[in-house]
Formats: sequence, structure tokens, C-alpha cells
Amino acid sequence: MLFDESLLEDPDALARADVHGLLRGVAAAGARVRTALRLADEAGLADLRPDGRPRALLVAGSGPEAAAACDLLAALGSGAAPVQLLTPTGPHPEQARWTLPGWSGPLDLLLLLSEHGTEQGLTDLVEQAYRRGCTAAAVTPAKTPLAEAVEQVRGIALPFAGPVGGPASAGGGAGDTDTGAFWALLTPLLALVGRIGLIGASGGDLGTVADRLDEIATRCGPAVATYTNPAKTLAAELEGSLPLLWSQGPVAAAAARRFATVLATRAGRPALAAELPAALTAHGPLQAGTHTLAGDPDDFFRDRVEDADELRLRVVLFQEAPDQPGSAAPAAREQAYAHDTPLSEITAPGGTPLATAAELLALTDFAAAYLAVASTERP
Repeated sequence: MLFDESLLEDPDALARADVHGLLRGVAAAGARVRTALRLADEAGLADLRPDGRPRALLVAGSGPEAAAACDLLAALGSGAAPVQLLTPTGPHPEQARWTLPGWSGPLDLLLLLSEHGTEQGLTDLVEQAYRRGCTAAAVTPAKTPLAEAVEQVRGIALPFAGPVGGPASAGGGAGDTDTGAFWALLTPLLALVGRIGLIGASGGDLGTVADRLDEIATRCGPAVATYTNPAKTLAAELEGSLPLLWSQGPVAAAAARRFATVLATRAGRPALAAELPAALTAHGPLQAGTHTLAGDPDDFFRDRVEDADELRLRVVLFQEAPDQPGSAAPAAREQAYAHDTPLSEITAPGGTPLATAAELLALTDFAAAYLAVASTERP
């Protein structure tokens, strides 16, 4: 891949290069949150009268966005109830099947996340839940097989807020991936568990998150020059590197793991995520090693002096707040300096865990989009 950094300084050229609407999809995150909240209210979420807290939350969904939503839900829940992601089996994603754990039963809540609502494996899982007496809820498009299956077992189906005009006009990426799907799945999920009392997330809290996402879109938008745009700066710093995504705090850790996934799926870039302080030990050998990260080590004629394809390590430090007593961030900086590893830092300006999540996720979503849009295949 060739990265054209000069493209970052030309908003018109960026718009022309963004043929899949990646940047538009990320910028519309705040609008997707508001639409998702409105649809959830219209579906009757405000009238829900829970009988009590579930023993455990079981989350199932197809694709990386569902897994990332589950990861963040667990981080925001702070242990109020166990959150378990059900991983599918099968020879192909289209033939995926999910199975409830043997201990699941009437005290548990099954949450199903789907942008399409057509996965037979998820529909079958609803039937499993019904037989076990496990309550089911879903975030999925209305009138789809999954939504109808959940309604038949007297569960609640919250509509998925799809992109306005379809994927092509509001953030469809390679393979028609909806870059705004994460917030459209996460918002009704958080509203539901907030209603149950597992996390502190009211409609007002989520409305504030939408405002924060709009503010980040203004700060990180294509018209903002790189030197004052943290997302463009991060994208330029990550070019030609293998990012080591070090995080401190559960929300930061979920954001780092999602960034690794987004870099792979949208920008085609590898990254390694680990939590501090264990990251210092886990990635220390990589920093101390002298082996080549790219290129064929058996190619005798390869130019080892001017090998432009060789990846360089770069630490990206995710923090939920500035350094506090007992923080591992100073040790992370010291190790990066000792091994001559460049360091980037992403620190939320403070606020609620939801606001922190919005800051870290939106900024890195923009950075991944800039990397993808400003990169082209080598001739």
C-alpha cells in the first residue's frame, strides 16, 4: 500500500478518494445515535418494566461490530453482571451457528445483534433461548426473520438504525461494510441495559454521547489541517508501522481492541493490542528484537538499507484519563524510550465512561478511515 500524506491536506481530493464513504459514515455517528434512540423509544423501550436484573448477559451477533459492542458493554458494566460473547461455529460465516452455554436459563438475558437480521443461526438461537426459558432481546432491522423470531417468543426487538440512503451513501466500506453500524448496534443495547439498571446509561446520557461524537467529527473532519487534527496526525504517524496498542483501564482496553480490528478490516493494517502493565512484558521482546517485520529474510538480493516496506514498531498509548497515582503510563513511556520506539498517546479529556468511550472510539475510527482513504495499491 502507498500512503499519500499530502492527500490529508486537500479536503476536495479526500472527498474524491473516499469512494466508499468511510469518512462520511464515521462523521455521521452522532446522527446514528440519535436515530437509534428515537427508534428504540418508538419500539416501546421506555415502557419496559423489568422484573429485576438478569444473572448474566449472553451476547451473540455476526461480524466484528457485534463483538466490539459486547466488549465495550462488559467494560461499561463494571462487573454488575457477567457479560459473555457467544462465538459461532461453522465452516463459513454464512453458515454460522451459536449455542447457549449449558448453565443458561430463565435468569439470563440473551442479546442478539445483527445489521441484517437474516442469519439463520441467530434465529435458531432464539428458539434455543425459548426452550431454556431465557429472555431474548435483539437489535436488528424491523420485519426481518430475527426480529419476528424474537417477537414470537415475547422478547423485545429494537430496530437497527441503518444509514440514510443505504450503505453507499452513508459509510459503506469495502464489501458494503457500514462504518456507522457500531453505534447503531451499541446505542439500543446500552439503552436497554441501562433500563434494566446494569449500567448508568439513560436516554439523556446517550444524547450527550451523540453531542460528543458531533464535536469530535468537527475536530477531526477533512477540512481541519493535520497539525490541529488528532485523527489525521495519528494516521500519518501509523503509516509504515506495526502499532502496539497499549491501554490502561477497561474502556481504553475495549477501544484499543476495536482499533486493532478496524485497522485490519478498513485499512488493511496489522496491529497488536495489550493491556498495561502486562503489555510491557508481552511486547518487550518485539521491541528488543532485531528481526525484520516485513520482507523476505531469505531474499539475498533484497535491499536491506533502503527497504521501504519494512514495518517499524510504534506504541499507541490509550488512557481514560491523565496519569494518576499508580499509573503504568510512565513505565510505558520509559520502555518505549529505552527501545527507541516512537510513541503516540490518546487520552480522553475526562467525563463519564460513556464520554470517554466516545472520544477514544471516534478519534480512532477517523484515523483508520484516513489511513484507508489516503492509501492506494502499489503499481
